Amino acid sequence: SAGKGAGAAAASQSCASLAALAVKFAERQRSPHCLLVKEHQVREGADTAHPPRRTLFVLNVPPYCGPDSLSRLFSRCGHVQSVDICDKPGPREKKDKLTSKFFDHKTLKGFQVAYVVFRKPAAVQAAKALSQEGPLLISTESHPVKTGISKWIASYEASIVDPKELKAEVDAYMDDYDKKMAEEEAKAAKEEGVPDEEGWVKVTRKGRKPGLPRTEAANLRVLEKEKQKRARKELLNFYAWQHRETKREHIAQLRKKFEEDKQRIALMRAQRKFRPY
Repeated sequence: SAGKGAGAAAASQSCASLAALAVKFAERQRSPHCLLVKEHQVREGADTAHPPRRTLFVLNVPPYCGPDSLSRLFSRCGHVQSVDICDKPGPREKKDKLTSKFFDHKTLKGFQVAYVVFRKPAAVQAAKALSQEGPLLISTESHPVKTGISKWIASYEASIVDPKELKAEVDAYMDDYDKKMAEEEAKAAKEEGVPDEEGWVKVTRKGRKPGLPRTEAANLRVLEKEKQKRARKELLNFYAWQHRETKREHIAQLRKKFEEDKQRIALMRAQRKFRPY
């Protein structure tokens, strides 16, 4: 019972740390929506992208409330450094490079969670104090949020890829890849034949005859199998023809022997006739 009481107390304390922030999509909306906010607390170094004491953890984020809307809502509390919306809570490492808008696009559906990172820790406490005020508006005349057909049209227009931008991004990626491969080859050539601390020498494929590409090797294997299958079929046909010829010769020999046996039997019957004198 003591363990259950401690668990219930911890759960109530966790729920008590959450503050309910009332928001409305627009002024004409009657019933407000509640965002649950609290200070994001993790172990040091566990979540490098969302630093403690400067990150506000937001639950129950509706689909129409994007990063720009959250940044505008909490900008009154302090300078918002970044807004990260996820489908579920969890640590995330800090990204060194920006994700591609062509290949890394992921559409989140339903209610999500968000991490709002401020520049100063005091802004987190000010954001939690917003629960004492009236409902905040997500869509205003100065910053309208697109919904319905206008949102679908904007999403469709954003999905159209510009060939020049796509080519530039692919070329940049391939340049980085070629540069990385050249560095790895130079490093492997430098370390080739050089023993490590324990005296082991790393053996590489450098200097060996390069193998055929996967597709060409696969085609050669298919052709070789077809060739073997054709040869096996011809060999089986040859054996069948030889078997037929042998059988035909054997039948001819049996017929010849049968005629010879008939003549021998007729001769033996003629010699067995009774002759009294």
